[in-house]
Parts: sequence; C-alpha cells; structure tokens
Amino acid sequence: MSTAFSPLVVVPVFDHPQAIAGLVETIRGHGVPCLLVDDGSGPECAALLERLAARDPGAVSLLRLASNQGKGAAVMAGLREAGRRGHSHALQIDADGQHDPRDIPTFLAMARETPDAVVNGRPVYDRSVPKARLYGRYATHVWVWINTLSLDIRDSMCGFRVYPLAPTLALLDTQHVGRRMDFDTEILVRLHWQGLAIRDCPARVTYPEHGVSHFRLLHDNLRISAMHTRLFFGMLRRLPRLLARKARRGRR
Repeated sequence: MSTAFSPLVVVPVFDHPQAIAGLVETIRGHGVPCLLVDDGSGPECAALLERLAARDPGAVSLLRLASNQGKGAAVMAGLREAGRRGHSHALQIDADGQHDPRDIPTFLAMARETPDAVVNGRPVYDRSVPKARLYGRYATHVWVWINTLSLDIRDSMCGFRVYPLAPTLALLDTQHVGRRMDFDTEILVRLHWQGLAIRDCPARVTYPEHGVSHFRLLHDNLRISAMHTRLFFGMLRRLPRLLARKARRGRR
C-alpha cells in the first residue's frame, strides 16, 4: 500500500532573524506545516523563533538543538523529526532569504507526481548573485558529475529541495553524511548512488543586500574538498555497479 503524500517544510535556522519571519509567513500561506530547527541561534533569533511557533502552533513548530552543530546536522534532525511525525516527504528550504518560498507549491507538485524521486532546486539567479559565488560552484558541479558518472544532478548546492523520507532516513541511518556545509552535496550524491531519481525544479535565487551567510571560506572549502575526495573513492568502490546502471539506461 502506498503512503499518502504528507509533506513537512523543514527550515534549518542559525541566526537569521532578518529573513525568517517573512519566510514563515509565506510558508503558512501555502497551508503546509513547517518545522523550524534552531541550530543554536543567539538570544535575538531564538526568541523570534519562539514567537513564530507560539503564534500558530498548529502550523509552525520548533525543534531546538542544544548547540550549533552545523547546517547538515540541523537538516538531519529535521528530517528525522518529520519521519517520527509520520510525514512522507520533507521540503528543505534555507533560512537566509535567498530562495523564494513562493516556489514551494511547484516543488511539492513535482514531489507528488514522482514521490520516489528527490526534487532538487536548480537555481535561477537574478543580478544580485556575486560572480565569485556563481563561478565557484562549478568546481563542485564537475566533481559531482564525476562521482555520479552522470549529469543527473545539475546543481548539488541549492538548499531548496524535497526528500522522500523513507529512503533518505534509511541512508542517514546507515551511512556517514557531512554535518555542515558539505551536507547538501553529499546526501544528493549518496541518494543517487542508491538509485533515486533526481528531478530538477527551477528555483529563483536572490542574494539579499544585507543577507547573512555562515559559509566560512577556508574551513568550509577544506571540508567540501575532503567530501569530494571521500566521494571519489566511494565512486571507485561502486564503479562496476554505476557503469552497469549507466549501460542499462543507455539501452532504454
């Protein structure tokens, strides 16, 4: 018997008081329940999250982590809580205001049509995108294409996507996935290795003028480089299976 489509929006939050209220308001307008995962925010943001959850407890709930553990850890905590509540899917959207929550219905419609696939955001940038950010993403894109032997994942760094929870939680229970800025890319590659389809969904991206980014240039780039190395050797171990899958797809 198939599971009824039951999505939950999961928002990892670490000190984003300037954007989170507007994001939550738009999510509420879509009629989808929302879980805010507070990843050890400071007093100002923590108090705001409390108010947002208290304002509409039927639609917005709050999960607090005792200390800052990283974006990936916050998303994983949210995914596990979504599974515990009986949801079939979790839509992840970052709290920094870069993604347009008005695109949520499109993501959910695609997930409903293909419930066994990951619906992955493919950024559509406006003029606010920093060119260094735009061009810097291509190194990760190339490594992902190498590590999956495919072009199925067009962009692995967008924090706007829908996960089918059953296979995603099974993966998290059995494999190591990065807990910080390496999470978004690593989990997509590992889900692709498991055979999940990845569907692109256009996602409008704007870099707010006074937006806050917690990306640490040195530490996170080193962590991402280590992730690519780890995934490359993982790809080599899976090479016969990945090549066989690629051959089967080529014969269709």
